[in-house]
Amino acid sequence: MKGAGYALTGLRWLPKSGLRRFVALPLLINIVLFGAGIWWTYGQFEYFDQVLQGWLPTWLDWLHWLIWPIFALTVLIALFYSFSVVANLLAAPFNSLLAERVERLTQPGNAPRPATDLNWKELILSPLAGLNRLLYFIGWAIPLLLLSFVPVVNIAAPVLWVLFSAWMLALEYADYPLANRGLSFRDQRRLLRQHWPLTLGFGGMVLLLTLIPIVNFLAMPAAVIGATLMWVREVPEPGIG
Repeated sequence: MKGAGYALTGLRWLPKSGLRRFVALPLLINIVLFGAGIWWTYGQFEYFDQVLQGWLPTWLDWLHWLIWPIFALTVLIALFYSFSVVANLLAAPFNSLLAERVERLTQPGNAPRPATDLNWKELILSPLAGLNRLLYFIGWAIPLLLLSFVPVVNIAAPVLWVLFSAWMLALEYADYPLANRGLSFRDQRRLLRQHWPLTLGFGGMVLLLTLIPIVNFLAMPAAVIGATLMWVREVPEPGIG
C-alpha cells in the first residue's frame, strides 16, 4: 500500500542533510519514553495474567490458552499507543519544526513558514493542542478496552485495536504538516477520512515500526517525515480550515 511506503520513506530520510538537527531531539525523547514503556510493560505481564485469571469464570478455564494471547496483544497495543501519545505531546513543537523543514526541502516556495528557532509560545501551546487527540483517543479507547473483557466478543478486539491504532497514529503524525497549514483537528479527521486507504496503510506501517525493537526508537521522527511527504505528494491542498 502506498501509505505504508511513506512510513518507510521516512526512515530513509532520517540521515538526510538538512534534517538531522530537527530529528535529534524527537529521537532522544522517543528513546527515553519507549525504553521506559518497554521496561514497565515487561514487568506488568504477570499482573495482567492474574487479572485475566480472576476475571475468567471457572467453567471457561479451558479457554485460557486462547484468550491470554488475545488479551496480551490488546494490552500491548493499547500501552504502546499510550506511550506514543505521551512522547508526541512532549515532542510536539520539535516535530512541527521537523515537518516544516521537510516541506521546505520538498517544495521550497510553498512551505507554511520558515523553520525558525523554537520560542516559548510554541513550547507551551503545541503540547496543549495535542490534548484534543488525547481526549479523542480516550473516548474511543475505553469502549474498545471494555470490549476486550466480554467473552467471545473479545476475539474481535485485537483486530479493532489494530485498525483504531493505525487510524490514531495517522492522525497523530499527519497533524504536524496539517496543523502547520492551520487545519483544525476536526478538519484533519475529515480530510484523512477522504483518503482512508492511504491513511490506514500509513498508520498500520507506523504501528508495525513501533513494535519492532530498536526500530521503534526511530518511529516517531520517521513518521513525521513520512506523513509530511504523504501530505505534500498525495493529498491536494484542502479548501478547509
